[in-house]
Amino acid sequence: MSDVHTYSSDVAFTPAVKAIQARKGSRDAYANVEARGGWRTEIDENLAGFLAETNSFFLSTASADGQPYIQHRGGPKGFIKLLDKNTIAFADYSGNRQYITQGNLSENPKAHIFVMDYAHRRRVKIWGEARVVEDDEALTKALMPQGYKARPEQVILFRIAAWDTNCPQHIPQKFDAADVAQALAVRDARIAELEAELAVLKGQPAAADPT
Repeated sequence: MSDVHTYSSDVAFTPAVKAIQARKGSRDAYANVEARGGWRTEIDENLAGFLAETNSFFLSTASADGQPYIQHRGGPKGFIKLLDKNTIAFADYSGNRQYITQGNLSENPKAHIFVMDYAHRRRVKIWGEARVVEDDEALTKALMPQGYKARPEQVILFRIAAWDTNCPQHIPQKFDAADVAQALAVRDARIAELEAELAVLKGQPAAADPT
């Protein structure tokens, strides 16, 4: 498959995909998207803000013969770093030491990042190429989240070719346990405050009848 694309969305809309779109009636709509410039290719404020709040995503790669693989990556909010308008990076923590992702990237740099925001029912799809950087202590230290209890083994750099968002259809609304705990703590503090105010009011003598 050629890496030279007429439109940024051609990274996903191959001739085979476009043929099916035409047969099923959606090609004209996507052709209009192409006419307006296609998918975004650089990190804008919206994507930067979205990634800054992300604590989990899925990274997909494929071997040289096309066998796909998906791996979860997580960390505290802010663990995904923006190096420039086209490149994101993150520390790759030591895990089960299978190295499937790294092996795939060594022979096929094509990769995809899929990010879900269940609380707000949003998802972002990012196409590009990735590579593993080993033995760069300064870069690894710069990308490692402060105070996070994990052992960084290397770094993954992801250069964006195109990205797009999806509609919220069929996304179940879910919330992180930490966010729920924080919301409940705020609620409980407010309840305690109101109960204290009520107790003070109940302890006061009734106001005199002005008549």
